Amino acid sequence: MYVRAMTIASEPLTAVVHELPAESPTAVSVVIPLYNEAPTLRTLYGELRAALDRLGEAWEVIFVDDGSTDGSYAELARLHAEVENVRVVRLRRNFGKAAALASGFLVASGSRIVTIDADLQDDPAEIPRLLARLDDGFDVVSGWKAHRCDPLSRRLFSKVFNGTIRLLSGVPLHDVNCGLKAYRAEVTRDVRIYGELHRFLPVLAHYRGYGVGELPVNHRPRAHGRSRYGIERYLRAFFDLLSVSFIARYRTRPLHLFGSVGLLLSSVGACILAYLTALKIGGSGIGERPLLLLGVLLFIVGIQFLSLGLIGEMLTSQHETRTAPAERLRFYVRDVLE
Repeated sequence: MYVRAMTIASEPLTAVVHELPAESPTAVSVVIPLYNEAPTLRTLYGELRAALDRLGEAWEVIFVDDGSTDGSYAELARLHAEVENVRVVRLRRNFGKAAALASGFLVASGSRIVTIDADLQDDPAEIPRLLARLDDGFDVVSGWKAHRCDPLSRRLFSKVFNGTIRLLSGVPLHDVNCGLKAYRAEVTRDVRIYGELHRFLPVLAHYRGYGVGELPVNHRPRAHGRSRYGIERYLRAFFDLLSVSFIARYRTRPLHLFGSVGLLLSSVGACILAYLTALKIGGSGIGERPLLLLGVLLFIVGIQFLSLGLIGEMLTSQHETRTAPAERLRFYVRDVLE
């Protein structure tokens, strides 16, 4: 059973989701976020059909129109009327890729979910290989554009960005920006994305204990239009990386981060003040020394970091107290044999 075209502007998304059957025979859901990609949509669906029909499993395509203005939605409406396994989600305006993916995940009914960009640079023929890797025991399989068909500047920034992610996150992925990824459905339900954290979904899944793998995939030159992502995207992504690292590593133990920094600063400040106190006792003047201001500043800032860590611990404790035990265990327990 497929729910026909879903327009977010006309009715709440939750109301549409409630119409879905509790048990769906769909094996694979392909979620495609798009913005102004009208010329590529029919070609993309044709390539998806050629790749997925030979699997012998029921599959669906969920196109998420992120506020397109070039007639993409009209093209999707025509495609939806012609083909049974095409579903369409239309956002009220351009909210960004994270919101589009989250909306697609919410209505996907497949037990395995694939994401792919609509610009035809990702090759749908790679999807069966990604799904096979899921069957090998992984929960997330990320595509790796080992041979990118992009300008040199983007390739260089991408290498620096991905190297930084490997260093800070400890997750050995070569290409977190690849739009071609495969997930078990429970991953997309457990890991919530917002802002621009969609590119870090494999990293967030890794921190939650899911198995994350990588697979080199074919990357093709862009056939229509131009990329809407510039160098500034990588600059913004570095801030997102800091958010991911903090949330993943210190969400339940903020004192370990703020307390460590605070203890270091206050200890250095205390040593400086102790040294100056000894000089003062020995008869030396310290009132005009810049070192005195530095010692006082480090000590006070260190105490503030410690206080911030303790406040964070109090908030975390209240959250854990309010959360039901079954809900807490869901994030830690993989399976139970009874």
